[in-house]
Amino acid sequence: MDFNLMERLRQPAETKIVLLVMDGLGGLPGDAGGKTALEAAHTPALDALALKSICGLHEPLGPGVTPGSGPAHLALFGYNPLQYEVGRGVLAALGTGFDLQSGDVAARGNFGTVDGQGRVRDRRAGRIDTETAAKLCDKLREVKIEGVRIFVEPVKEYRFLLVLRGEGLDGDIADTDPQQVGVPPLAPEARVPEARNTADAVHRFVETARDRLAEDHPANTILLRGFSQRPQWPPMPETFGLRCAAIAGYPMYRGVSRLLGMTVLETGATLSEEIATLEKHWADHDFFYLHVKKIDSAGEDGDFESKVDLITEVDRYVPRLLDLQPDVLIVTGDHSTPAAMARHSWHPVPVLLHARDARPDRVDRFGERACMNGGLGPRFPASDLMALAMAHAGRLAKFGA
Repeated sequence: MDFNLMERLRQPAETKIVLLVMDGLGGLPGDAGGKTALEAAHTPALDALALKSICGLHEPLGPGVTPGSGPAHLALFGYNPLQYEVGRGVLAALGTGFDLQSGDVAARGNFGTVDGQGRVRDRRAGRIDTETAAKLCDKLREVKIEGVRIFVEPVKEYRFLLVLRGEGLDGDIADTDPQQVGVPPLAPEARVPEARNTADAVHRFVETARDRLAEDHPANTILLRGFSQRPQWPPMPETFGLRCAAIAGYPMYRGVSRLLGMTVLETGATLSEEIATLEKHWADHDFFYLHVKKIDSAGEDGDFESKVDLITEVDRYVPRLLDLQPDVLIVTGDHSTPAAMARHSWHPVPVLLHARDARPDRVDRFGERACMNGGLGPRFPASDLMALAMAHAGRLAKFGA
């Protein structure tokens, strides 16, 4: 998306846009020739909406590229993730409300499990609860590295935040999380000469942390990724001329929202509470990002039936969204997380755009195969969605005479 063009064409309007993101929505058939989780779910409300909408499949980054959650969300918000690149650490820091300062280096951490040979057996330490992780963070706060101030904060469940503060730090460091099991954690290698001292400090922290956690099975190691420093990007409210609000229970998604200048609304963890937050603040904002996380978690766990049930649950709340009469309602996911693969994948993601001026296609069911035949096309860039939302909301003027 060309932000300069967007700023030229944007115009005020009394219209509302809702972007409902079911994290990890896209999938693959559970059995050969069978249905995907979305196709198997009971979704009468979404199917009825698809019949009156325009549908398709979007690609977060491009053909064959498997996206992380951060880049995938940036694309949904209109930011080219290949141009606007940020590590998971910054998003985790902003998501927890940490006072991330200029020059700080942040990383997203997982507590994990390694065997006697030092090989990763579980990248999430059995999904330990947040209370357990907080106690482990207390242990890690005791680690001291000369010349660097260390901050360790619990995030949610097995996740934690690591921040390094000091002079001359550089966040261009490779992850220690190998993103697979059966292999040892990786070394925090500097990717540029300027990051060597920072990588050395991280290495010392990691080695000491692993010694401290050696007896804390299943959380007997740490895995770090997304080393980064806070960038300065065009904020969404200025770019699109919208009062933007985010409703998300997980810190990382609140982080990307804060990074882009959205107002992050306080909300409960359940979908019912999130919808109640939307209803409460409906008059205060023009654009609402509403995030549903657990669908992705079920996919990552390889739990097809749970993913089906969670999508079915979301469908039950669609009538409450429609009761608010948004001028534009977009329903999609940030990326695909097939339970058959138990991880993110490159497969295009179903999307539904409902608006008064939307041109309905022949799609009569919200699912991967149905959306493949939709009017938005079988493969279009996710970063085009915000321009389409703006146009259907009457917020873009004509270009040229």
